[in-house]
Amino acid sequence: MSASTTTSSVSAPVRPAAAFALLGTVQATLIFALAALIVPLPDIGREFALDRSQLILLSAAYGLTFAGLLLLGGRLADRYGGRRALTAGLLVFAAASATAPLAPGYEALLAGRFAQGVGAALIAPAAMNVLRKVFASPASYGRAMATWGGLSVLGATAGNLGSGVISALLSWRWSFAVPLLVAGAALVLAPRLLPATPPGAGRSLDLPGAVLATGGITLTSYGLVVTDAHPWDSPAVLLPLAGGVALCAAFLLAERRARDPLLPPRFVLDRRRATGLAAIALTAAGTALTFVLLSLHLQQELGYSELETSAAFVPFAVALLVSGRAAGPLIARYGAPLVTAAGLTTGGAGLALLAVTGPGAAAVPYAYGLLPGLVLLPAGAAASFAGAAVLATAGVPERRTGLAGGVLNTAMELGPTVLFAVLLSLGGDAVSLAVTAGAFVALACATAATAAARGVRADAP
Repeated sequence: MSASTTTSSVSAPVRPAAAFALLGTVQATLIFALAALIVPLPDIGREFALDRSQLILLSAAYGLTFAGLLLLGGRLADRYGGRRALTAGLLVFAAASATAPLAPGYEALLAGRFAQGVGAALIAPAAMNVLRKVFASPASYGRAMATWGGLSVLGATAGNLGSGVISALLSWRWSFAVPLLVAGAALVLAPRLLPATPPGAGRSLDLPGAVLATGGITLTSYGLVVTDAHPWDSPAVLLPLAGGVALCAAFLLAERRARDPLLPPRFVLDRRRATGLAAIALTAAGTALTFVLLSLHLQQELGYSELETSAAFVPFAVALLVSGRAAGPLIARYGAPLVTAAGLTTGGAGLALLAVTGPGAAAVPYAYGLLPGLVLLPAGAAASFAGAAVLATAGVPERRTGLAGGVLNTAMELGPTVLFAVLLSLGGDAVSLAVTAGAFVALACATAATAAARGVRADAP
């Protein structure tokens, strides 16, 4: 990849490979932290005597603040400079990761998870802002984004696998060691490896828009999350949903009138960007749904231990790595829309297989029961994420890379939250997987048809 020749006033000339490795590790760690409590959640519930609703809120706390504050985080990165925002986010993330495992009870642990999400909401868009400075040309930035797209699902996989192993061998509290160590190392290395990024002159923060967006996204997400513990027509669901939808509507109206809107309406209406964001949201939802349903199926129905459950997902991680490595060259040759469509189709096939051989099905040997689906799904997901990340960031001006990072990560967070709740309400676990598979294939067909009609290529500006 060709690199920007921009240098920091306090560091040696930027080394693109080293800078990408640092930023990529941080991005993957954000999603590792998001997924790190999924497998050991039953242990935490027993230790603190938590009911189902408390466990649901604990598992969702990180994602609620992460998703709710991402648009503001993107604006802060564009306004004050990516490296400054990254450093601030790392400080918050590290502090939360250090205090959460020391929590004596539920309330302290919940506060730590909320704080982790606040730090992550600053870090994720800031990292993409800095990345654009490292890879200045559109071609090199596009190639970087093809790799970047698979980092989040890799982080989620590592979080699920690692947390199961750590919880089985040590304690769930040690799962916070990974985010703490990565954040600490990044704080030390950032001034040496990352370029300084200048503030965006004349950019306002659009605080009214930020308040409305944060409140709307957070309340809507919370209302959907608690549908797992309360019926859809209960006040516990309807009140936050109604409040969240009202705030989101007010946000959209306010943005149309704002002089410098937090989220310009045309930004997400671009056809390539809308397609990429839809693919990111759906792929994130499909992989998250699979992790949760299969983890429960393996432990509760098949009697797997936490360690055995983690081991069952090892082929998932291997397929993810192999496919992610191949995605970049495929995008360069065939274009991001076609690679995204192929990835969605492959992932949909994996989900369809898991719907037949997974939750609720008669027990069959792992090798020809779950394993084929656990290979096809990640292979498709890695390709889909890679192509969709290129589509979602194509043609974004440098001054809006923080916004692009915020929008991309918001889609990644809201996908599992919104679609997860809707899909689980459709019926049994197998039905949820089958419907998700159909959604994958439908979006793949739409993506391929749009590409064929317009002749869109991966690197088209």
